[in-house]
Amino acid sequence: MRFYLFIVALITVMTACSTTTVYIVRHGEKVNESDTTNLSPAGYARAVALADTLANRGIDSIFSTPFRRTRQTVGPLAQRLGVRVVDYPAKPNEAIVNRIRQIRNKTVLVAGHSNTILEIARGLGANPTMTTIASGDFDNLLRVRIHYGPFRKSVTLSETTYGQMTPP
Repeated sequence: MRFYLFIVALITVMTACSTTTVYIVRHGEKVNESDTTNLSPAGYARAVALADTLANRGIDSIFSTPFRRTRQTVGPLAQRLGVRVVDYPAKPNEAIVNRIRQIRNKTVLVAGHSNTILEIARGLGANPTMTTIASGDFDNLLRVRIHYGPFRKSVTLSETTYGQMTPP
């Protein structure tokens, strides 16, 4: 009987472990500063580069703010993978952070804005080295890995870039 209880406890502890990977990006380059603007040609090229970069990373879910530029940024990847884009409100950041915290053993992409992506990473427990995203900076790719162990949670952050640098 003790051996059986030990096995049940061991299986319970092992199945409690999971890792969620979250890729966070800002939308690509945009035509102008209006809220309803489209991506520029450079932004569309960046969206394709994002699809090329993440196509083989096992993306299960894609979240985007409802703005046209963020949806266009994730569009090529969503189409390539056959994954539906799910809208989330741009503010407050807690809405998407809380949603991601409920996800286990999945890989997700979140597209946001220069004033939200670092806050989303922080909300997930990461500590980005950047303090702000400059208005002309569109190439940041943050990867937050959240490992839920049987006794504690650990978070790691990888900060990189993708696509071509936009000329000034």
